[in-house]
Amino acid sequence: MKTPEDRGSTTEGVGVSPSLGPVLEYEQMTAHATLFGRDVWRLAGLSVMIGAVAAVVAMALLRLIGLLTNLCFYGRFSLSFADPTSAHLGIWVIAVPIIGAVVVGIMARYGHAGIRGHGIPEAMENILTNQSRIPMSLTLLKPISAAISIGTGGPFGAEGPIIATGGAFGSLVGQILHTTADERKILLSAGAAAGMAATFGSPVSAVLLAVELLLFEFRARSLVPVALASATAAGLRIIFMGDKPIFAMPNVGPANHWSLIFYAVIGLIAGVAAAGVTRLLYLVEDGFEKYSHVHWMWWPALGAVVVGVCGYFDHHSMGVGYDNIFHLLAGGMAIKAILMLLILKWISWTVALGSGTSGGTLAPLFTLGSALGLLLGMAVVHFFPDSGVDVRVAALVGMAALFAGASRALLTSIVFAFETTMQPHGLLPLLAGCTTAFLVSCLLMRDTIMTEKIARRGIRVQTEYSTDFLDRLFVRDAYTREAICLDGSRTVAETRQLIFAKWAVLKHHEFPILNDDKKLVGVLSYRELLDTRVDPAIALRSLINRKPIVIEPDSPLRLADNLMSRYNVGHLIVTAPDKPDQVIGVITRTDLLAAHRRFS
Repeated sequence: MKTPEDRGSTTEGVGVSPSLGPVLEYEQMTAHATLFGRDVWRLAGLSVMIGAVAAVVAMALLRLIGLLTNLCFYGRFSLSFADPTSAHLGIWVIAVPIIGAVVVGIMARYGHAGIRGHGIPEAMENILTNQSRIPMSLTLLKPISAAISIGTGGPFGAEGPIIATGGAFGSLVGQILHTTADERKILLSAGAAAGMAATFGSPVSAVLLAVELLLFEFRARSLVPVALASATAAGLRIIFMGDKPIFAMPNVGPANHWSLIFYAVIGLIAGVAAAGVTRLLYLVEDGFEKYSHVHWMWWPALGAVVVGVCGYFDHHSMGVGYDNIFHLLAGGMAIKAILMLLILKWISWTVALGSGTSGGTLAPLFTLGSALGLLLGMAVVHFFPDSGVDVRVAALVGMAALFAGASRALLTSIVFAFETTMQPHGLLPLLAGCTTAFLVSCLLMRDTIMTEKIARRGIRVQTEYSTDFLDRLFVRDAYTREAICLDGSRTVAETRQLIFAKWAVLKHHEFPILNDDKKLVGVLSYRELLDTRVDPAIALRSLINRKPIVIEPDSPLRLADNLMSRYNVGHLIVTAPDKPDQVIGVITRTDLLAAHRRFS
């Protein structure tokens, strides 16, 4: 179909058609075509391309983080990924994150303020308020700022900025190709999912993350492109980094009924901790907003002071911390080391992110959750040695449960923990722990760590999905069969008399125009027909300046609603199946509302 600009005004304006041939705006409007039509194939192809680009960007960002970490903490030129855990800078370790934070603050001030934060809430806000349009500058500035922040010791994960960058690239592609807002949302979500899949090698949980946090819907038309992008990125990751799980851990055995109860309790405690983590983070953010007397550009540097001090006492609190998660899941850390990491990582990450610097939340939450779970598991094993609790599974449950409670991405959390460890016996404990964490989180806080920021700006985030009512009914259930069709040879004067005579009973204000063979050739609105500038003596066919938008009676009402929105019209011409020039009725927005009242 052509765009509204191609076919002229839809409600006002009168002109003479250059051609009176029966060329119609028409698509196959069957239910099957709406699911796998040409637009879905186009989105699928674009998503594969976006997934490939997101994977390359993810690998490049990880290399850039490695380069900066090696330069700043080890004084060597290397692209290999590294953590600052074994660096020996002494007191100078405090200065490195401060320098990086100053650079990030300058980039935010003079580049784009959107680089601040961890990426996912900003992507959600653009979907909900800006028709999934993300500024082009963020596609470049976000990953660079994140690499500087993390490479200089910031206690963040690389996955948040990678997800945000992949989403920004998908949005950019959608803007360049002039797609609809719904299509841009799908492309944005595809890029975000690809970024997560490329980082962790977790394609299924990446798709679920897109569903639970970005798409705000569950339908095949959206899932297919996102899944293809995620699979593409995960496949390329295998080429770059191999097929081993990122958090490979020793094989664990199945849980018994007693241990399952303890894993559920760990999830319950993690849910309380998730509420505490979220509230403390936004308390720190409020503190910077209310009590700081310096420009926000310098806030990241103030937060970096805390990062540096925490790093001075324990280098493990700095950087992305993927190695920390690996060791925690292996159950091989001493209690003192776990406590130090838990406390210092929590403080440094909370203050740094609350200061408005650039970095992710997933890896820090996974670190904190696995540390909490391991400590609780050790306590259970100490006091109840016959409980059957495995401290490694306890760490795994804690890792996923804290994220489930903080983000309320329940399915994402469970599948992510499985995909990144490949421990099938962990699925049942994960289901118990993550569900209880999710439940406690819902009871303790209204918004999540992802939605609190945008909720404060008055933006409502949908958290529950239901069946689309309009997708369950068909045009045949709602359209007006007594359509007034006008002969193209009729004069404007005669038509005006007819309209005035039937004004009280008119059910539609767009009139199909037929030729001598009773075939549809155009459509005219009552405004065009009653326009005083029009010569009353001319025939209606001379006024046709746009082509009709048609739909079949077996099409779902959701398609009718989408077409009205897409082409900015209030009426669609209903035609006989496979006969787009044979009019059988008209469907209007009023008919859609009437169907809702009648069948809901």
